[in-house]
Amino acid sequence: MGGNYTQPRFILLGITDTPWVQAPLFVLFLLIYIVTLVGNIGLMVLVWVAPSLHTPMYFFLTHFSLADVCYPTIISPKMLTDLLFGDKTISWAGCVTQFHLFALFVTAECHLLAVMAYDRHVAICHPLSYVLVVSPRACWQLVAWCYLVASLSALLYTGCTFGGSFCGPNHVDHFFCDASPVLRLACSDTRGCEAAIFALAATNGLGTSVVILLSYGRILHAVLGTSSTPSRARAFRTCASHLASVAVFYGSLFFMYLQPASRHGSRDKVASVLYTVVSPMLNPFIYSLRNREVKAALGRGTRRVLNLCRQQRSAARGIRESWNGLGWRGP
Repeated sequence: MGGNYTQPRFILLGITDTPWVQAPLFVLFLLIYIVTLVGNIGLMVLVWVAPSLHTPMYFFLTHFSLADVCYPTIISPKMLTDLLFGDKTISWAGCVTQFHLFALFVTAECHLLAVMAYDRHVAICHPLSYVLVVSPRACWQLVAWCYLVASLSALLYTGCTFGGSFCGPNHVDHFFCDASPVLRLACSDTRGCEAAIFALAATNGLGTSVVILLSYGRILHAVLGTSSTPSRARAFRTCASHLASVAVFYGSLFFMYLQPASRHGSRDKVASVLYTVVSPMLNPFIYSLRNREVKAALGRGTRRVLNLCRQQRSAARGIRESWNGLGWRGP
């Protein structure tokens, strides 16, 4: 990074230093992390094996699930080992890498949320031109744009966070290496870096949130024009659940990155838990597992697996009967 430092490592103070709370928190966060992995990886596999889900909406959802797997995996294993063993040290390189990858995938998720909202807007408000507007080539271009912007933003975030001099305390008052607690340890003037991080976070966060709100606003306006009451109710429920997830994710992000550095405190950890731990766990249930297409594909896949297991048991039984007919008796 080009920063000057004398500390070869940082010490993450974690969520809490109360001993009797750490074991329950370990169990809770481990269960949440397992559910996050099973839900998001399961969704990616289901979309891959089910031809009925090979549509732009689920193409974007697979990349959204990939981000929801990656950035909790960057944070949760280290947090869990800290809670379990109490070794809260992290090397300089490990801290830089953790923050960089975290910034990359969180920024990518912001832009993927905007792309998904735009996709639904075109599908509902302009159904006749949907195939032309959201073509396979356009899908890949939109996803590539998300990752490109996220990669460039992550480089700038990391450079601003770790580009100064670190020559004093090395205790990071957080459970992972985030910008604000790391910058508080810098010996050099960080006002320029804080302003740059604020401006970049505002550009990414506010820009994508405006696209999301405008898209869902147009969707609700189009739905209100329909005469079918069940369709309106279903659309309202879907939009409400999506916007609730967006509100939790963006609300916690804005609380963390769009407030002055002097106002950061212990509540930052609670906000960070919402978007690094809770939101990735809930997203598969909100965005996909409530959809009829996903439920149908999951049902077909489950029946296919059960039938395969029955066929294998029948084949094994036939082999045993053949051997028994030849006079062979197993152990």
